[in-house]
Amino acid sequence: MNVHGHRRQEINRAIKDQLERVAHTTLLGLTHPSAIELARRLIEIAPGELSRVFYSDTGAAAMEIALKMALQYWQQCNPPRPRKTKFFSLCNAYHGDTVGAMSVGGIDLFQRAYHQLLFPILQARGAYCYRCHLHASYPACRFACLDEVEQMIAEHADELAAVVMEPMVQGAAGMLVYPAGYTRAVWEIAKRHQVLFIVDEVATGFGKTGTMFACEHEGIEPDVMALGKGITGGYLPLAATLTTEQIYRAFLGTVEQQRTFYHGHTYTGNPLACAAALASLDLFEQDQTLQQLQPKIALLSKELERFKQLSLVGDIRQCGFMVGIELVQDKQTRLLFPGRERVAVRVTKEARRRGVIIRPLSDILVVMPPLSISEEELGMLLNVTYDSIVSILGSSLRTAAKP
Repeated sequence: MNVHGHRRQEINRAIKDQLERVAHTTLLGLTHPSAIELARRLIEIAPGELSRVFYSDTGAAAMEIALKMALQYWQQCNPPRPRKTKFFSLCNAYHGDTVGAMSVGGIDLFQRAYHQLLFPILQARGAYCYRCHLHASYPACRFACLDEVEQMIAEHADELAAVVMEPMVQGAAGMLVYPAGYTRAVWEIAKRHQVLFIVDEVATGFGKTGTMFACEHEGIEPDVMALGKGITGGYLPLAATLTTEQIYRAFLGTVEQQRTFYHGHTYTGNPLACAAALASLDLFEQDQTLQQLQPKIALLSKELERFKQLSLVGDIRQCGFMVGIELVQDKQTRLLFPGRERVAVRVTKEARRRGVIIRPLSDILVVMPPLSISEEELGMLLNVTYDSIVSILGSSLRTAAKP
């Protein structure tokens, strides 16, 4: 979420300047210059043919809008295809905590208490290469796991409104990085069967994978894209759902036709948030953020190599500045630690004691530095993470050895 660091005067000044004009006006039949300019800028940098912007305030809302947009599109396209009302997503997916976003998610822990609220979807297992459910090895497997994905999409294409996917990496699932070409392959399957492709770039967008949007790595052109988190540089809540002209035009018509997209929030497109987002985009250009990021990604990759030598580090997954370090009880068998040991939680607490914030997801350590981090700070982050693993797991092993 934090892109350019804290207290950036350029973003502070943009917010203050906007305060001198107007702090808020709804977009319910209205607009304002910052929202117009930001939409134009987002379209300029967006992949493919995305040309229309719908604002909201959180990533979950952006995804909720994407789902509703896709569903309504098929009811109103020419000719209408009213049977296309279902969604396909991958197991372990996470798309937010609102009801629709949870429905297309795939992490039971987050959904268990709300199952009665959720609508049914179609799901297949994705590429979790470290724990492949087919016991195959990439690249020799040639994406064997895609067979189930294609079969399900092909069999249900007439009733599928959209395929929903986090491009390149499943974040909340534990930084599960797809092998090269996998995201594009799923997109091509969706295209082949005339199913819309929705990408959730809430976590992966705005440089986190090394490009402005993760889609760019494999030349993917989505029909709908959800954005959030880093859009304002981490300053204010803002999100956006982008779509194509073709989808937008399905919502045009006379009053009698009632083709309007009935979705709106009071704080949609808040002027202060839009001003912050515009300043953030300016900083991407001014600081050459993406260009400056490349050597830091290379350094991160190099420094992570020594983690692989630790006996209880099973797998390290990296996509740009998104890193997952999976801790295991046995490196050979890939045996997980008992949940009661809360190993990753203990490591993150030790790291915080040493002045570094990392996050646990089950037995996986999530390392996601701000893009503005210096190479020296990056070195400190990794040293503390490494030492915290050794401190906690070394202590655990000695304790376990006692009679």
